[in-house]
Amino acid sequence: MQPQMASIFKRILQVCARAALVAGCLAGALLAGAWTAAQAQAQAQAPVPPLAPSLSTQQGSQPGAQAVPGFWDPRRRPERPDLSRLTVIRFLTETDYPPFNYTGPDGNPAGFNVDLARQLCEEIKVTCTIQMRRFETLLDAIASNRGDAIIASMAVTPAIRARVDFTDPYYRAPGRFVARKDAVMKELRPEYLEGKKIGVIAGTAHEAFLKAMFTDAVLVTFPNEDALRQALRKSEVDVIFGDAISLAFWINGSDSSDCCAFSGGPFIESRFFGEGIGIGVRKGNDTLRQALNWALFRTWEKGRYTDLWLKYFSVSPF
Repeated sequence: MQPQMASIFKRILQVCARAALVAGCLAGALLAGAWTAAQAQAQAQAPVPPLAPSLSTQQGSQPGAQAVPGFWDPRRRPERPDLSRLTVIRFLTETDYPPFNYTGPDGNPAGFNVDLARQLCEEIKVTCTIQMRRFETLLDAIASNRGDAIIASMAVTPAIRARVDFTDPYYRAPGRFVARKDAVMKELRPEYLEGKKIGVIAGTAHEAFLKAMFTDAVLVTFPNEDALRQALRKSEVDVIFGDAISLAFWINGSDSSDCCAFSGGPFIESRFFGEGIGIGVRKGNDTLRQALNWALFRTWEKGRYTDLWLKYFSVSPF
């Protein structure tokens, strides 16, 4: 076990022990060890924990391209379902959540989710429509048969599972540290931040994670992302911790003034950061759910998911 993984594993078990949940948290502890593609591949012969995603990776088609995480296990290839009853898939997405969903220059739906939906329809060989709606209306639209599937970066939670069924996750939103470029570390263990100031947005899962796992650091809370990021730029904190996807866009954008970079690897522990992002379908619609799961795997296996990811994420959140 790598020292970084062992350190986090120990922290998780300590927290679970205090809550008398050691057995139930073992799989969650293992999730914290999925730091890099190499570590995930090194575990390829070991049994996959019941709650752990399959963190396999692929390289982009361009030479030297970054590795892209995939949450599909090549050892668990899904069987091709009966697709004969599928003639059209009416996808629903939201109106304004770039780069995942937005209105393109031509007025049509665009974004990562939209392009992925089209790839899935090509794989299934079925007609595909994509309708944009306000996010808060999507679940009601599915329930009233105004659409078949929601692909809108909807997090898989127990509350939403009560209303729709989900496919396997097609991406996750890990937590990550960001430091100024002169202070970036390849590995980042809790003991490395002992006494250091960590900036985080108050009241978030990221704050809860830090309180549980980085107990010897000094947490400095901020009301929003702008205040958090400015604090790092002004050296008011040593590092910041937050949603890796939004941080990746900030790092690569003009607002950061090229000040900062990711430090250490991603944290995907599901107790804090959720089960991932899936495609929602009406309860009991197993035909469509299984078809989408099969198409997601095939899209990833062929490298098309990887190329799509690299199109939208020049700085990987992982």
